[in-house]
Amino acid sequence: MALTRRRFAQSLALLASFTVMPPIARAQAEDARRKAKIDAIIGRMSLEEKALQLCVIGDDHPDFEALVRKGLGGTNGVITKGALPGVNLESFTRKTQQLAMQSPNKVPIWYCGDVAHGFTTEFPVPLALAATWNPDLVEQTLRAATVEATAHGVTWTFSPMVDIARDPRWGRMTEGAGEDPYLGSAMAVAQMRGFQGDDLSAPNTMLATAKHFAGYGGVQAGRDYNSVNIPEREFRDVYLPPFKALCDAGIGSVMAAFNTLDGVPITSSRELLTGVLREEWGWDGVITSDYDAILELVTHGVASDPADAARQALHAGVDVDLHSGTYAKELPGLVRSGRVPEAEVDAAVRRVLTAKAKLGLLDDAFRYGNRRLSSAQPWKAAHRKLAREVARQSMVLLKNDGVLPLARQGRVAVIGPLADDTANMLGTMPALGDKKNVVSVLAGLKANAGRRVTIEHALGVPVRGDEGADIPAAVAAAQRADVAVLVLGETDDMIGEGDSRAFIGLPGRQLDLAKAIVETGKPVVVVFTSGRALDLSWLDAHVGAIVDIWVPGEQGGNALADLLFGDADFSGKLPVTFPRALGQVPITYDHLPTGRPGSIDKVYTSRYVDLVNAPLYPFGHGLSYTSFSFGDPRLSGDTLQPGGAITVTTRVTNTGKRAGATVAQLYVHDRLASVSRPVRRLKGFERVELQPGDSRDVTFEIRPEDLAFTRRDMSWGTEPGDYDIYVGGDSNAAASARFTLAG
Repeated sequence: MALTRRRFAQSLALLASFTVMPPIARAQAEDARRKAKIDAIIGRMSLEEKALQLCVIGDDHPDFEALVRKGLGGTNGVITKGALPGVNLESFTRKTQQLAMQSPNKVPIWYCGDVAHGFTTEFPVPLALAATWNPDLVEQTLRAATVEATAHGVTWTFSPMVDIARDPRWGRMTEGAGEDPYLGSAMAVAQMRGFQGDDLSAPNTMLATAKHFAGYGGVQAGRDYNSVNIPEREFRDVYLPPFKALCDAGIGSVMAAFNTLDGVPITSSRELLTGVLREEWGWDGVITSDYDAILELVTHGVASDPADAARQALHAGVDVDLHSGTYAKELPGLVRSGRVPEAEVDAAVRRVLTAKAKLGLLDDAFRYGNRRLSSAQPWKAAHRKLAREVARQSMVLLKNDGVLPLARQGRVAVIGPLADDTANMLGTMPALGDKKNVVSVLAGLKANAGRRVTIEHALGVPVRGDEGADIPAAVAAAQRADVAVLVLGETDDMIGEGDSRAFIGLPGRQLDLAKAIVETGKPVVVVFTSGRALDLSWLDAHVGAIVDIWVPGEQGGNALADLLFGDADFSGKLPVTFPRALGQVPITYDHLPTGRPGSIDKVYTSRYVDLVNAPLYPFGHGLSYTSFSFGDPRLSGDTLQPGGAITVTTRVTNTGKRAGATVAQLYVHDRLASVSRPVRRLKGFERVELQPGDSRDVTFEIRPEDLAFTRRDMSWGTEPGDYDIYVGGDSNAAASARFTLAG
């Protein structure tokens, strides 16, 4: 029987319901749906509502709730102020979202702040994460932090910080991955994947932010917020690569830096924010200012008043005004006066709404936040276990003359101002981290030492000042012990944003304490906390073992005990070079060659007359309880063709008597180029775990694009010629080979 038209249409509809739309077509359909929805919202908005969408204010704003009801774009202060102490964060975010849904256009707000290295569970700080040289573990760590944060309603994090840091005076070295663009890029992408996952619309992923674009880590004299002057070639070859890697990987947001670069505040730099990010790299995510940075254009002396600051920042490409409220106050009037095209405002609003749509907020304003999860915290045990493992892999054994591992018998004196400390183990920006959850070094050693070890504790000296100082009592404790463990270092108020240091030695009288303990003649192990490279020259010359635990998070004490007693082995590697003295700073492994290579005993060379040029500990350095050898690199060919690849293989062997892990590192040197090239630069690494006597081949791949740089004419690309390859366990790797890059 012939089908009627109605039944035929029904049959087609039924057939279509069983047809799987191709992924590309499905994505295109979703993009079209999203665009139509966003266009409709923008079409209904007044200038004031558009300006509010471009503002992120804190709960400290006097008109906070009223602005949310009017259609405020977002709120911050939820995390950066310690997550509103005493307030249930999930309830707060839900209540505020309910207010937002009373706004005329019912556009959800997002909750943003710093989820830098944990949320309710505190993991090691980012510099310590970089010391693991284990991107998979870093991704897993930030995934755990994201699960916790999103359960509390957080949708947007101002992480990862990917500023290259080469001056240890700068306090924010602790927030990044150190001095190297390759390691920095790998760690940046790992963190981003932890935050954003595979599906940004899932309720347990959130928008990540690459900060601070760009050059912030190069502040003069290492003083935070100071001006920056970096040659353009160095800027592009060293400071931009982590940002480029994140933009290529799909990061949703970028934060403009506070600083000036060559006299131009980044917040007003159209050349960088639009020219590089959007036009050169083709990235189209959300650009946010840093905290109050738009208003600070007036202080910089480049804007005449707040309205001029708002005009410059928006034209430069800044979509979101973080905290200052300048956009909300000034943009409507600027548009009406003709000083700002409404199209610029609309473009910024579209990017903000697109990001919210990708998070799924335009379809379900309450998709984030889960009262059951945030209260029960079912992840607690698993995340504590992870925190202990990450801390173990991040700690670096800098020196060991046989003092370690500690015997599980006898007396151990645990001495120093940070031995029984918990608050300073959390690190900067700890979100909901609580010092009550922190296992101190003393507590960790006591819990894991066993019955045959007696542990005695003495303060010795405080980190600063003399209150409670009693060096004689500490000396007496050391004299009664078989070994002394000195726990020294920096406190939280010496590390992080706004906390730069003019000196990089141990603060206070800690070195006096160390000297007094060394004079007892007892074996000494120095354990130090830090957020930067420190001057440890005296300690290196006089104590038996030195361990850098960075700022290890809540399981730091247990992780350190695992390592000191030999239940686990050290595998961490330095992500920064440690100088012998402040006078060497900045000192990096990838310096340029000089026409007069330095030698302390040769005049008219690039030298110091009172100190060798070499660092105390090189980039990539880190010891183990076992030993490893690296075979000569074997290349798949001696010529790298355009569009091709060469593989580099080295055999890594555990030559010691116990199982352990190391990091095989690949460095490359361009022998002849149009501009002077670094003596070597990291181009590959892989963590290797081996049983005693076992070997494993580690293979790296090099493609022409891995050898690209900013050439003499300032173009980006490669140049044909000969290259040296080095493989080994740090930046002094000696095993070498050579290949040619064809033209």
